Amino acid sequence: MIARVFRFAPLLSLFALAACGRDSAAPAAAPKTIVVYAAASLATPFTAIGKAFAAAEPQYAPQFVFEGSPSLVLKLQQGSKADVLATADQANMDKVIAAKLTAAAPVEFARNQLAIAVGKGNPKKVATLADLARADLKVALCGPTVPAGRYARQALGKANVSVHSLSDEHSVTALVAKVRLGELDAGIAYATDAIDDGLMAIAIAPEHNITASYPIAALTTAGAEFVAFVRSADGRRILANYGFTLP
Repeated sequence: MIARVFRFAPLLSLFALAACGRDSAAPAAAPKTIVVYAAASLATPFTAIGKAFAAAEPQYAPQFVFEGSPSLVLKLQQGSKADVLATADQANMDKVIAAKLTAAAPVEFARNQLAIAVGKGNPKKVATLADLARADLKVALCGPTVPAGRYARQALGKANVSVHSLSDEHSVTALVAKVRLGELDAGIAYATDAIDDGLMAIAIAPEHNITASYPIAALTTAGAEFVAFVRSADGRRILANYGFTLP
């Protein structure tokens, strides 16, 4: 009986090794892509949040599209697919709600304010919104349908200042890029965008400034996982680190 047991032992070992080999060779499941549409002003913090989210939830791989909020909404209305939408205003989010494209109610997750973006060192000595009316300055705003452009016009109206915009930019990213390159002397952007390298942020008087509210919504079940992370302690800390205020 003992001899019989030892005779079969090598065969059992071979079967066990073969089974182990099959298990170790099995490929790991590829992470599920989560497509996130986000306002251009969220590019820097959301990129950081995406890395932290992927590290915490390796089964997901966030993929970002950063554009002006109206452009993102238009893409969705025309049939583009995304899992998450984060806009720089409620008005654009409401269009997506009206189209019944959300999987859950949007929630406010961040706030921002405006600032005057000028070149490093403020070579034109811009100090207030009133200075933007000077004839010697090249000034531009975001387009009136872009949240930052609408907010800028509201702030100028509160300050009773009339500004000629040389170009209506499609996003704050495009606006501050022109200021950084010297194509513009100044522009009104979000405070978080105006502190980028090569730029200076000139504060706008509190009585004239506008607070921007950022809503986020899951468009699919998988998108809810990313939304939850944005609203988590880790997500909120990253947003605060990049100058956003939290509701």
